[in-house]
Parts: sequence; structure tokens; C-alpha cells
Amino acid sequence: MITGRRYWVWIWWGILALGVVGLVGAIHWGIQTRWKNLDEVLRGIGTISVSAGMLLLLNNTGGGAGETLMVAAMIAFILAFAIGRDKTPPESPPEGPPPV
Repeated sequence: MITGRRYWVWIWWGILALGVVGLVGAIHWGIQTRWKNLDEVLRGIGTISVSAGMLLLLNNTGGGAGETLMVAAMIAFILAFAIGRDKTPPESPPEGPPPV
């Protein structure tokens, strides 16, 4: 028995709604930028997967689907981190005194 299970269900429904809104926004932005924001799309997919998995686990339904969604979310978040890393090194400040 989970203390406050009803509240946790409401919290995860809210996180699911935020994930859907974030994914829709990321897809819209991705269409405009030719999918240069793939990490944002993966974060939205991960958020939806983790919240759906937690809802299944909290309600004791879906068999192994809850655990599968949790693993899928972990993979999506790891891929988002790997893809979203800045590949170009930051520019170093110019040498010498600042121009007057």
C-alpha cells in the first residue's frame, strides 16, 4: 500500500499532461528547425513514457507494460542527453587587453 496513492496518481497525470504539451511544442519547433531539436522531442517522449509507466504501476494494471515504459523512458532520456550535448567547443576569450 502506498501512502497518498490517490495524490500520486493526480501528480503523474499532471506530469503526463506536461509531457504531451512539451512533445507537441517540440514537434512544432522541430518542423520549423528541420529537427535540430531532436533532444527536446526525446525528452517529451521520455516524460510521457515515465508518467504512463508510473500510472500503470500505481494502479497495478498492464502487467509488465509499466516496467517496459520505464525502461523506454530511461533510454529516451539517455539518448536525449547524448544527442543534446554541444558538439562544438566554446570559443575562448581573446588574448590581451580589451580594445579601447
